[in-house]
Amino acid sequence: MNTIEIGIIGLGYVGLALALELSKKFKVTGYDKDKLRVKNLQKGNDYNEEHNKKDFKKKKINFTNNKKYLRDCNFYIVCVPTPVTKSNKPDLKLLSNACKLLGKYINNGDVVVFESTVYPGITENFCVKILEKTSKIPQSNINTKGFHIGYSPERVNPSDKAHNLKDIVKIVSSSSEEGLKKIHFVYSKIIKAGLHVAKSIQIAETAKVIENVQRDVNIALINEISIICNKLKISTYDVLEAAFTKWNFLKFYPGLVGGHCVGVDPYYLIQKSKQLGYLPKLMVTARNVNSSMVSNINKRVDIKFKNKRINILFMGATFKEDCSDLRNSLSLDLAKKLSKKHKVILYEPLIRNKNKIDGLKIIKKLSKIKFDAIIIALAHKNFKKISKLKIKSLTKKNSIIFDLKNIYNDENFETF
Repeated sequence: MNTIEIGIIGLGYVGLALALELSKKFKVTGYDKDKLRVKNLQKGNDYNEEHNKKDFKKKKINFTNNKKYLRDCNFYIVCVPTPVTKSNKPDLKLLSNACKLLGKYINNGDVVVFESTVYPGITENFCVKILEKTSKIPQSNINTKGFHIGYSPERVNPSDKAHNLKDIVKIVSSSSEEGLKKIHFVYSKIIKAGLHVAKSIQIAETAKVIENVQRDVNIALINEISIICNKLKISTYDVLEAAFTKWNFLKFYPGLVGGHCVGVDPYYLIQKSKQLGYLPKLMVTARNVNSSMVSNINKRVDIKFKNKRINILFMGATFKEDCSDLRNSLSLDLAKKLSKKHKVILYEPLIRNKNKIDGLKIIKKLSKIKFDAIIIALAHKNFKKISKLKIKSLTKKNSIIFDLKNIYNDENFETF
């Protein structure tokens, strides 16, 4: 096998993790169009705080926003985001742009692997067509020389230190034997947990998207149960604690389902299913339930305070605990919704370089100001270190504390 030089397109959570691991075995070019992101990475700074400076030392990586360096590569991995539009339709612009970019540099025998989450058929029916059109080179098959295509879905979980890239089984797939051979070789060098070879690219694409569909549906069920428990005036968490004693009761909790995976990926499979003439009722309902939880909590606050304007301390604005990412954060959406009627102040220690988020004031530390309501939206490690006594000291006489993640397990606090 010829010397492999890897080009990674997109240096977010997924691309950077891959670049750092692969550089231990191969020469790597990490490309991102974000000049500031590249400049920080060249200095060993990851503003997502997933990697520290030690992770960057002695790595054979050229972090760049200069496209010309991609011409030296022969194995490309695409890690660009695949979001949805405002109407929750798959947005493939970034993926399309990445394919147009690579089409200028790929040659016969080169490999292009996609890690971005898509719906079944996108890799072969969308990406390949753009690559062929731009490069003037065909996709390789038994009778034709050309470039090889593969799909290996990302499984990076931001802020999760227990499940590192190398410790998670990697799905690999390709439309050609030669392509699969090269893809298997590259990933096997860094994935200790082993590789699972999918029988086709579509199988790999579908497997990825249903991972988050399954989580979305299960969380939606528990969110519905939390609504029922609230009406019964019993604790959702007490009910779950009792139910968890049965060996086959799945461990899911209620919550605000946002971010760029669980809150997005289901729309990709829903879109494909509609194209096939079937409306997936359970998936659509789950999305609707989880999306409605912002309004549900907002309504509960209004009812508790009889629609009066109050002062609220809102703790946690990122899309998940111990992660600084604000993209598609339903916690932030809830804070913004509450701010239309109430005075809301954010306490989000993971956001260090801003004084405001979307017009909402951020405080750097808890002071002696007292609030009518405190909403603890996320179970950050920082929050768990704050004593219950300290939290109560920030409240007025008739204040209400909404501990949405049940950090304090206090029957006098409101939960989901």
